Amino acid sequence: MKIWAVRILLTSLWLIVGFVAGNLHSTSTVLAEAPPEFSQVINGKKITVNKSEFGVKIFNSQGKANFFPTTKVPLKKGDAYGWRIHLQNYRGKVKWREVLRLPKTPETWATHEKDENFSLSADGTTAITKRTQTSINGVIENFWKIAPGDPLGKHKIEVYIDDRLIETFEFETVEF
Repeated sequence: MKIWAVRILLTSLWLIVGFVAGNLHSTSTVLAEAPPEFSQVINGKKITVNKSEFGVKIFNSQGKANFFPTTKVPLKKGDAYGWRIHLQNYRGKVKWREVLRLPKTPETWATHEKDENFSLSADGTTAITKRTQTSINGVIENFWKIAPGDPLGKHKIEVYIDDRLIETFEFETVEF
């Protein structure tokens, strides 16, 4: 009876060790595949990106905006497209730069923010916006209102914090 008990105990331990070792191996593989977390120190404050998202803001008849994550943006006048970046436990001002690349030159370019630096490439397909923004609940964001003459096709937005690329958003504008 004691021999059977020892065999059962040893077999159980062998199975448990095999199971744990297999899970440790798969856990390390998953961790290796996870995207690296962005983190840096700005003005003595550590900035870590928790989440980033791109989508459209659709305004209802009362003017309230609803955000919908997507990479296909219908060109509906008055709606807007853009990004949000959630910073972990961060309060205060963030200096960011956005590079927006369009497939062709739009009919017009316009910006309504007073606290920014805005410039265009010579061919009119790339806009660079620099802004210092106070994060609200750790969120910084920028949106572009859709206007007549905006081009259809593939677009790209790169967002930098203090000259370090933190996110790239690729999306396509489509007919409404």
